[in-house]
Amino acid sequence: MLVLAVIALGVLNLLWILSVRWWYRLRTPPPELLKARCQDGWELTVYLRRAAKRRFEEPVLLCHGLAANRYTFDFEPPYSLAHALAEAGFDCFIVEWRGIGGSRPPPRGRRWPDVTVDDIVAQDGPALIELALARTGARRAFWVGHSLGGLVGYAVAQGTHADKLAGLLALGSPVFFPPDRLIRQLIHMGNHVSWPRGLRNEWLSRTLAPFLGYVTLPLSDVIINPKHIPPSIQRKVYANMMASMSRNVLRQFRDWIDHDAFRSFDGSVDWRAGLSRLTLPVLVMGGSQDRLAPPKNLRAQYELIGSGDKKLHIFGCERGDKMDYGHGDLLFGTGVAQEVHVEVRTWLEAHATPWSEDSAASAGNAPHA
Repeated sequence: MLVLAVIALGVLNLLWILSVRWWYRLRTPPPELLKARCQDGWELTVYLRRAAKRRFEEPVLLCHGLAANRYTFDFEPPYSLAHALAEAGFDCFIVEWRGIGGSRPPPRGRRWPDVTVDDIVAQDGPALIELALARTGARRAFWVGHSLGGLVGYAVAQGTHADKLAGLLALGSPVFFPPDRLIRQLIHMGNHVSWPRGLRNEWLSRTLAPFLGYVTLPLSDVIINPKHIPPSIQRKVYANMMASMSRNVLRQFRDWIDHDAFRSFDGSVDWRAGLSRLTLPVLVMGGSQDRLAPPKNLRAQYELIGSGDKKLHIFGCERGDKMDYGHGDLLFGTGVAQEVHVEVRTWLEAHATPWSEDSAASAGNAPHA
């Protein structure tokens, strides 16, 4: 009898989740779907949102963070950086890292629980860059990453594809980890409950999504400033954007937080130390109340970067913004279109190469609408 009750509850929960996903689905025209094959055989799903009218040579790579997917950047306007940059004249390539969304199925001989940040750096990042350059005929691309997406960008910029990046924009990406006891406890708890494969937290987020805005979840201030994101947007975000985390990625984050490090899974490569050798333009951005990437740590990160063309931008009331920013509201806060998007677009336009007939000719046969 107990087994039947558990099965019935599971079926009801599945029906509830499917209903939530349908009700809160995004109602924007879908982007073009592409595939990028990594050298180890894993196939990534990449979404291309083309420029309304192409004005710049370099495409923009939009890279999501931990426990997220492509909707981080390709949401409904005015909360979509992909839409804003496409309207400004940039071709935007939005990735889903291996094991996430359309990039979930592993190739034969590979397992999702074994995925590490090292795999994303060594395999996914280069495959994404090569796809974008091949599709646009560009020589270099801009990398825009939120949280883990920015950290991956820092590591990729130290590798074989560094010369194929025109600039790096890191949004809420901490290379120093704050001595926050609560964050440490949460990542340790996540490691425990992720055994043996990973943490399928999208099930929980979609189950609870319809109630957000009416109730505030415990510990939500670690991730966002709840007052800064409209309740209707909170519900859509939790119904669409949350994704799973592999066991090894969580183990790697625990290492970083426990030892205040930003390094490879085996500890042999110190990506934080490598920031001093960066030469490409870098824009470091964060929120004034971001507990995962607090301003103090972002300033230390900025000082560590070796590039002669670098800029630090902390969003919040102190600089005249509508509200103070946490971690997730750098993407979905009420003022992102007028504050965050404007800063990103202005920086990109200042560093981009104008698209011209000569650019089109040199691009050869690269497909473009």
